[in-house]
Amino acid sequence: MTEWNELQDVLSSISDEDIMKAHSDFTPNNKSISRAVNLLIKDSLEQKNWISESAIFNDPNYQQTKWRLDFAKNLFSVEVAFNHGEATAWNLLKPVLASELNHVSKDAQTQIGVVIMADQSMKEAGGFDSAVGTYEKAIRYLAPLQNQLTVPMILIGLKAPETFKVVHTGKPKRALFEQI
Repeated sequence: MTEWNELQDVLSSISDEDIMKAHSDFTPNNKSISRAVNLLIKDSLEQKNWISESAIFNDPNYQQTKWRLDFAKNLFSVEVAFNHGEATAWNLLKPVLASELNHVSKDAQTQIGVVIMADQSMKEAGGFDSAVGTYEKAIRYLAPLQNQLTVPMILIGLKAPETFKVVHTGKPKRALFEQI
């Protein structure tokens, strides 16, 4: 599975230094590292010919952002979910919509879903808002959603940076890196 190897390579190649640089260069006004990590994942996957913001459906009535995958390539649909915890079920269902047959004409037809989230340690060290969903929360959703999550699903919890944590300062809150 080349795509799985590509995804693993992209995620494992992101260093703490990469995150700090991307945050400083491109998202300095964000209070968390979420956009920097998203940007690093996006740039790396696009270099490997993954389609970003891939539409699930071909029907123009379902082309809005909420009906898009973060990434798709061949068998894989990927969601990078650093959003509100209330979106956890939706983040888990979008890869299923891309993989299951549907009466709405499809644009992406995948077979495996991947959802990437911060784990609790990354949420805390990365300066994330308290409402952001985590890998641990997504795990708790699996039992009640077992009949809806009908395709193979891989959940990935990204761990906290090893060399720094985000400290909020000032108004509006700004992210400063504190060495660990």
